[in-house]
Amino acid sequence: MRRGRFAPSPTGELHIGNAFTAVMAWLQMRSVGGDFVLRIEDIDEARCRSHYVAQVMEDLRWLGLDWDEGPDVGGAHGPYQQSARLPEYEAALHQLQVAGYLYPCFCSRAELVQVASAPHGLFADEPRYSGRCRHLTEAQRGARAQQKRPSLRFCAPDKEVVVLDRLIGETRVNPLDGGDFIVRRADGVFSYQLAVVVDDAAMEITDVLRGADLFSSAPRQISLYQALGRRPPTFTHVPLVVDAKGRRLSKRNRSSTVRAMRESGVAAEEIVGVISYLAGLSDSIRPTSPSELVERFDLTRLHKRPVQMDELCMRRLKIYETF
Repeated sequence: MRRGRFAPSPTGELHIGNAFTAVMAWLQMRSVGGDFVLRIEDIDEARCRSHYVAQVMEDLRWLGLDWDEGPDVGGAHGPYQQSARLPEYEAALHQLQVAGYLYPCFCSRAELVQVASAPHGLFADEPRYSGRCRHLTEAQRGARAQQKRPSLRFCAPDKEVVVLDRLIGETRVNPLDGGDFIVRRADGVFSYQLAVVVDDAAMEITDVLRGADLFSSAPRQISLYQALGRRPPTFTHVPLVVDAKGRRLSKRNRSSTVRAMRESGVAAEEIVGVISYLAGLSDSIRPTSPSELVERFDLTRLHKRPVQMDELCMRRLKIYETF
């Protein structure tokens, strides 16, 4: 049985880009008779807001999506909110520590800027950590621990991993090109990289469909799967929805949120129709429901580059502000 999921973070209202990914993930599973899981990624309490959890679920249902497992319907793989799964992350962290995959990093933000090396390749959007703290002696670590609580970094392996992507194809990447990465911050918050791997493994997710902006996370997460002795899923990284100038959509612009469109009188079928058009599943914009798209869903029809919200799409969705 194939199992997929949509895992939003309740840091704001659901925008059209989030809805695009949610509909694609739902269609991928419904088109193959698989299970669809809704998971709320609220591990960063400083940024997440509890009232957005119910709102996101309401907006998704209004669009015509349902799920087989989730915070409100339960299931055999719960809990389905990361804030309730901390013991699982602690256990995984302990397993990695015992196996020698982690080391404490005492670098401050200012030091990280100084020691970072030039980014390149798949990781071109971020500076690469130099590994400065990887080779500290126990005495040095003890001394620095008196001054600062460390984060924990995962030793990125210096070996090629294969990212299998149903849309992009096969990509070979050396995770070390991106540098050692944090799995627990100095403030004790577990990282996205660790939490999502633990959750997807525990929930037996076979297919991860998400935005293309997360593609660089795939080799890191595959490295974690391997270190934890778990089998990684197959990935699908769908294109991002961008504005007419090629800029990413943001939750800060409320005019592009599903809730704002609802309040403006835009029908759910109109939004799904625009999503279908942007994805390449329809040749024109016409009102439709997710259930009507199931038989038409075909990953080979999806675009591989960012999809642009042109003036017609914005008019249909009553988005008038400039992104």
